[in-house]
Amino acid sequence: QIEKPHLDLGIVALTDSAPIIMAQQLGLFNKWGLHVELHMQNSWATLRDKLHTEKLDAVQMLAPMPMASSMGLLGPACPLLTAFNLSMNGNAITLSQPLMHEIKTLNHGNMPALPLNATWLANIIQQRNHSQSDKPLTFAVVYPYSCHHYQLRDWLGSAGIDVERDVNIVIIPPTQMTKALADNTIDGFCVGAPWNTIAVEYGVGIMATSGYEIWNNAPEKVLGVLESWHSRNPSTHLRLRLALMAACEWLSDMDNRIATVEILSRPEYLDLPADYLRPSLTGEIIHERSKTAQSQSNFHVFSSYHAGFPWRSQAESMLEQFT
Repeated sequence: QIEKPHLDLGIVALTDSAPIIMAQQLGLFNKWGLHVELHMQNSWATLRDKLHTEKLDAVQMLAPMPMASSMGLLGPACPLLTAFNLSMNGNAITLSQPLMHEIKTLNHGNMPALPLNATWLANIIQQRNHSQSDKPLTFAVVYPYSCHHYQLRDWLGSAGIDVERDVNIVIIPPTQMTKALADNTIDGFCVGAPWNTIAVEYGVGIMATSGYEIWNNAPEKVLGVLESWHSRNPSTHLRLRLALMAACEWLSDMDNRIATVEILSRPEYLDLPADYLRPSLTGEIIHERSKTAQSQSNFHVFSSYHAGFPWRSQAESMLEQFT
């Protein structure tokens, strides 16, 4: 028996919202007796608050968010749970054109090989410290408790950069990242697709490296619900997961992703040109405008490698990053 057949689901304008959008488009929610209305949110904090206050029944969440909410980080404790990973990978680090110009200058006017080694940034920081006149490099992530944040920190740390002392890290919603880069408010960001591709296509940034190249097959988005909601609606929750599992399996076929690009581009969903969505979904990644794409078939993973299973070891690894 379905306890609650009518559901409100929250998503953010990202390419890896594809499982939820395609479950709607393919009639998979209806197949399991659910009538689902999708609600696009501008920021992760807004989405979190609407779930906490039960304005939304379930949401697409950053993988660390259910644990952070349950622990009372960034607000009152609100017990959440996830029983399903929606996707793995999907993030990238993009650097501004002025910062890349500094790096090229250090490399005698030549573009270093991509993906970029963070050692180039360590050299820039050292140079700026010696001049004692330039402001620290500033990078943006989408949420404090996010794999974006941890991947950025790990990438910088791999070159010996002290993220507490040598750089600034600020929080900006995904949809505002490209403008902040273009305005020189920030020097780089770590965000999910398609916002890296958009910065590249606008000519304001170069994709330095992907999350996949930092953490191979890291959990990225999960289905989040209140523990109390699950207790009241266990059958509904199960049906919701079954529909999304089928959508993720459908998306594992690259041929199906071509149709997905066109659907995601519609005004009621991401409302973006298909050319911005196609690279990450098809795994043909463009690091620099007008340059040849690099093949990375696992840029988004929706079903392969047991992607949907929420491993306890993954949760423990993310918890270690909280401290």
